[in-house]
Amino acid sequence: MKLTPFSDGLFLVVKRECPTCSLVEPVVRFLAADKEIGGSFRIYVQDDPDYLFDLIQKRDDNKLKWSYLLSIETVPTLIRFQEGQEVKRAIGWVREEWRQLTGIDSLGEDLPEYQPGCGSLSVSPSAEETLQARFGKVPMESRTVEIGDFDDAIEVAYQRGWSDGLPIVPPTGERILRMLEGTKLDPQAVIGHIPPNLTECTVEKVAINAVMAGCKPEYMPIILAAIKAALDPLFTLHGLLCTTCFSGPIIIVNGPITKEIGMNWGMNVLGQGNRANSTIGRALQLVVRNVGGVIPGEIDRATLGSPGKIGFCFAEDETDPTWEPLSVSRGFNPEANTVTLFPGDGVHGFGDSRSRKPEELTKSLAMALQGCLHPKLPQVVYAMLVLSPEHYAIYREADWDRRQITDELMKATVKPGREMIRGAHGVGEGIDPNRAMDMIPKFFNDGLLIIRAGGQAGLFSGILTSWTGARDREECKPITKEIMI
Repeated sequence: MKLTPFSDGLFLVVKRECPTCSLVEPVVRFLAADKEIGGSFRIYVQDDPDYLFDLIQKRDDNKLKWSYLLSIETVPTLIRFQEGQEVKRAIGWVREEWRQLTGIDSLGEDLPEYQPGCGSLSVSPSAEETLQARFGKVPMESRTVEIGDFDDAIEVAYQRGWSDGLPIVPPTGERILRMLEGTKLDPQAVIGHIPPNLTECTVEKVAINAVMAGCKPEYMPIILAAIKAALDPLFTLHGLLCTTCFSGPIIIVNGPITKEIGMNWGMNVLGQGNRANSTIGRALQLVVRNVGGVIPGEIDRATLGSPGKIGFCFAEDETDPTWEPLSVSRGFNPEANTVTLFPGDGVHGFGDSRSRKPEELTKSLAMALQGCLHPKLPQVVYAMLVLSPEHYAIYREADWDRRQITDELMKATVKPGREMIRGAHGVGEGIDPNRAMDMIPKFFNDGLLIIRAGGQAGLFSGILTSWTGARDREECKPITKEIMI
């Protein structure tokens, strides 16, 4: 039982609106006036502070603290304490049980033998989380910040540097507890250490930032998987966060969970308007900021940055059975839920409404892909092609699958070194002139990822370029992790 020690005697919980509480009011007044019982009799009223106001034993419980601590489900409830422990309780009006608790054999002779009570306000919908947060043994260890009655919690978040520039949802105890219901993990389980400060990140800290981002509890497994992917050494999160480049972590979600939580993989897939897409990406960025200590202009040295650094998350469209999802191409079961973390920048738009053959479209896409970071800088970045359904239809009608599309694009982006050496075309940027005679691929062997997503109408696709840290083959690779529900 959720109790602190109580002094011996009788403890009664009632509310004015309950007919049974009204029925037993004469009995309550009799007990309050009894010389032996009255001195150790406590009456807690859940609702109307004026109810039983004339009794010295009456106390207000409108915040439901004692109702919660005593696990009251029905009023009236009469409890006897002995040596600081509960020994017996009567729920509702049961004449014989009340007589046993009070030791008065004639108690309630004018009342019926039995009448059920009413539901306690402490078990009303959503009350449990609030009461647990206020009065229970809350499974949280993070520091509590008290906000003044006349302070605006959102403005306080701005002042304390917790925000990414947008309003946050105040992380109250009840909201955090509700968020923690989205995972079976212990709130104090350590997910890892978030750079650059290498601060210990617990499930609880993730939940706090997920609340601030506006997430639902069912998003928690995705957020946790994204954090684990970000902390994979091959992702090189520290470098990505501190770079002068544009990039930040982009989350791509695969599997049945995308449909279950209502993610967007269709129209405006890379834009606004979907809660899951918008808040999951933001939650990761807030964890990076508030746990890891990444502040723009301080550790974050991005020359320009991108809007995606507020949060960038979307789902792949897996509704076409002819398309192999990204997760499957990366070795996961088709039924698995996964996140792929891509160290990318903003969206580079691609439009081609005239190419109707796969060979034409491939050459056209290759031209756009050559521009990733710079046309004269090969094997420096990864690229992610977000292929729209209409563009994919051109390939599908020709029976080109993911593997063939990828292979042909890789071939089409091989160029002579002489076109990319420093000074070529009157441009100083470029590769070592000693490579002028080489045929050079734009990307590493695994450097092009393809996602199928977007609205059904429109011959537009998108290209996401990775951080330049990929020039060192041991740095900043896309990482895929399974989501553990």
